[in-house]
Amino acid sequence: MAKRDFYEVLGVSKGASADEIKKGYRKKAKELHPDRNADNPDAEAQFKEANEAYEVLKDAEKKAAYDRYGHAAFEGGMGGGGPRGGHPGGDFSSAFSDVFDDLFGDFMGGGGQRGGGRQRASRGADLRYNLRVTLEEAFSGLQKTINVPTSVSCDSCNGSGAEGGAEPATCPTCSGMGKVRAQQGFFTVERTCPTCSGLGQIIKNPCKSCGGQGRVEKDRALSVNIPAGVETGTRIRLAGEGEAGMRGGPSGDLYIFIEVSPHKIFERDGVNLYCRVPVSMASAALGGDIEVPTIDGGRSRVKIPAGSQSGRQMRLRSKGMPALRGGGSGDMMIELAVETPVNLTSRQKELLREFEDLSEENNPESSSFFSSVKGFWDSMKG
Repeated sequence: MAKRDFYEVLGVSKGASADEIKKGYRKKAKELHPDRNADNPDAEAQFKEANEAYEVLKDAEKKAAYDRYGHAAFEGGMGGGGPRGGHPGGDFSSAFSDVFDDLFGDFMGGGGQRGGGRQRASRGADLRYNLRVTLEEAFSGLQKTINVPTSVSCDSCNGSGAEGGAEPATCPTCSGMGKVRAQQGFFTVERTCPTCSGLGQIIKNPCKSCGGQGRVEKDRALSVNIPAGVETGTRIRLAGEGEAGMRGGPSGDLYIFIEVSPHKIFERDGVNLYCRVPVSMASAALGGDIEVPTIDGGRSRVKIPAGSQSGRQMRLRSKGMPALRGGGSGDMMIELAVETPVNLTSRQKELLREFEDLSEENNPESSSFFSSVKGFWDSMKG
């Protein structure tokens, strides 16, 4: 297979400056690095191709020979500009080192600092705690004590991990850098130090209580303030109440996720509450007053208009849930459910039949419906 043009490989024009060539190589090296292309079997070959192109074009003499003779400049010594052995690339590690900082700043999280190790003290993990509260508690808010199993700083070593609180020693394998390098063919690979696990320091005499970790497992009792108006999905952050850091590092945070239990009477929709109230057929027809509960434990009287139907809603202003961050309260909606009587006595049946015979003009919705049905049937006959 014929080799591609080196300028094309790096994505630059033939008259590109040295700076443009370097920028083109950096871009290609980042795109094609095998660490970023685990699913691309061709990435390694393309990465080597970019290295080979840059090794030639970054050198003024090799570039001049390539511009004049192309790939033939490095075959059989033609042009005198190629390296011995007939391979333009030689050792690609020299090309790769030009952008080592850029690449490993991305891959290793080093912030562009070459060879810098991690600090010995690492931050503790954040923790999640699921807390279920009742709708009444969500309405009023509460102070609640919870027990959280977590890692806390070891008292025996004051979190250092060393017996008696002694300071850790510099790791002899990585000299405190937290990383070691190894040459693998064309590449210089940087890995986490196996001796200190990237911490850069080792503990010669680990603390017996925590085994050198600087923290121990323990249940903690925490008092949590649950504000009024919380709902399912509300997240409360307690800074520094998470897992203790390794070897004196800062603690993580504790996140409390709220779940509000379903209620037997009220249904919640944001700051509004809905209450379905059954009323007798007679009360719905004649109208009257009913007494309904409110979420604060109180009672409210609601006037039912005569002739009310099932599904009719009435609003009680500011009787809903408080807004979480202020701004007043929602409303409570009363929805009527007209109840049909059951288990009628003979006398009740007799009275209902008599009422039915006298109520032809009292059911406008059914009269309208059956009038439409009659028209539909007549049209089908026609």
